Amino acid sequence: MANHGRRRMAAVRALTKRQWIRLAAEVTVIGMVIGAGFISRDFYTAKDSTPHPGVTAFSATDTQDMEVSRGSARQAIRNGAGGANAGISYVTVQINGQNKVVLGNDFTDVRSVLQTGNITLQPDDMVTPALNEPVSEKTVITIERADAQVKTENSDIPFNTIEEKTDSLPTGTTRVKTEGRNGVMETTSLITAAGRKHLTSNVFASFVKQAPVDKVVLVGTGRAGTSDSTPANPTISSSTTAPVGDSQAIAHDLVLSRGWGEGEFTCLVQLWNRESGWRTNASNPSGAYGIPQALPGSKMGSAGPDWQNNPRTQILWGLGYIQGRYASPCGAWSHSQSTGWY
Repeated sequence: MANHGRRRMAAVRALTKRQWIRLAAEVTVIGMVIGAGFISRDFYTAKDSTPHPGVTAFSATDTQDMEVSRGSARQAIRNGAGGANAGISYVTVQINGQNKVVLGNDFTDVRSVLQTGNITLQPDDMVTPALNEPVSEKTVITIERADAQVKTENSDIPFNTIEEKTDSLPTGTTRVKTEGRNGVMETTSLITAAGRKHLTSNVFASFVKQAPVDKVVLVGTGRAGTSDSTPANPTISSSTTAPVGDSQAIAHDLVLSRGWGEGEFTCLVQLWNRESGWRTNASNPSGAYGIPQALPGSKMGSAGPDWQNNPRTQILWGLGYIQGRYASPCGAWSHSQSTGWY
């Protein structure tokens, strides 16, 4: 028995010496794989939860000429931005290298995500994972589409003209306080074509890259003889904003019909200029959609079945959301200025 024990011990010692280097290497690789798992787990989670006014997941607006940050969809949901609630989940879909977030409540597999996101597959598309694979918020669905190219275009967001009444100027006189400047709307689309024939165009994202700067005009209400020099902090009694475009005209009437004044419409213009540029098809990379940037856009279905493209339906939902959460557009605008979302 003793001899058998010595032979087994010698075999173990011999085996350990022969395979020691390979065993150490395997242990190192296993450690790296486990570590990579923890890294990838957190890859799509925001590392910085500090508010960045004007640059967030919910509002990708770049108001200070800085690189636009899409942020974390989960952070936007946690904040309740755009009417989001805790039951909403999200999955990232990447098509030809471009990302978009699909939001929903009942994701089961890859196919359910694509259906919710209205993503129609082409016959030659390569999809990973497979359509019947389960998904979670760590899942990234990749679609490689041949004969397609990504196209990014910029378009203008027109500025508004705000008139501020002030007794620092004599009645009948005006002075430009701030010159207006158009904003920038960036739209990224996937263009599929056969030869020179344009077949389909799918929008990944359409968001406010840079908000417009409104033109501000001081309108005098003071007595004759009032100094025509503009003080550093003139007394403003009220403001009015001229609507630009049909959507703003609809919103102006709806704001006044709720008993809110012209000043509230001014706040609403500034808010939605920064959130969506007043575009019904504004589609933020975080998953927010439409003029009020509902998260997800389907929440606006409570205001009407045509929520995807009807500005009145989107505005009705947006005003209801603002009234219920912030009491008024100026309350929502104040919150947005301090946090970067509303």
